Amino acid sequence: MLQVKNIQCGYKDIVAVHDLSFEAAGGEVFALIGANGAGKTTTIMALAGHVVPMRGSIIVEGHDISSGRAQGRLAHGIALVPEGRRVFPDLSVENNLTVGGHTVGREALRSNRENAYQIFPRLAERRTQLAGSLSGGEQQMLAIARAIMASPRILLVDELSLGLMPKMVDECYQVVDTLKQQGLLIILVEQSTQRALEVADQVAVLESGYLAWHGSGESARSDSSVVSAYLGN
Repeated sequence: MLQVKNIQCGYKDIVAVHDLSFEAAGGEVFALIGANGAGKTTTIMALAGHVVPMRGSIIVEGHDISSGRAQGRLAHGIALVPEGRRVFPDLSVENNLTVGGHTVGREALRSNRENAYQIFPRLAERRTQLAGSLSGGEQQMLAIARAIMASPRILLVDELSLGLMPKMVDECYQVVDTLKQQGLLIILVEQSTQRALEVADQVAVLESGYLAWHGSGESARSDSSVVSAYLGN
């Protein structure tokens, strides 16, 4: 479903990611891990269209989308759950979901909303509540639900567990597994290495913008020294 071929990207004259390549398929969790400044968020922003690669290509289901901007990514089935959640605080939960589904038709909007409420019963209970009044964990749930309203095939999740209580982290990771079972490809950027490894089918470790290690989640879980050698934990 997704092929990343030798991309180099960054900001102005600063290269943050060097010659990165990987492939991933639907029904997988692909975890990007690494220390602060390793290039994880730059990579996910390139996939989301907020950063245009200086060279290399991003191919989704045979279509080269490397030069496309963020506005066109939904047409290729890519949705982003941004770091910091960024829900619309002055809109209700339901209106946040409606905004997320603005590119789909009326029937799909209704169906996707019901799917979101089934995955997140807590949001169904708070559908008329302003998003800004939700807890941090509930806002993260809403950010994920808003993204899946667009019927994506690839879900980019930047720092899933950041700032959340352990119970909420557990619930969010249960949702990741649910979405994986629904056939989505989930690209997960995460500083909580242990939690990412628990769910990952593939793991890529970035170090100073370079791919330091890439293998199956099973390999990373069975030999923790491989990953800890680069992360120092």
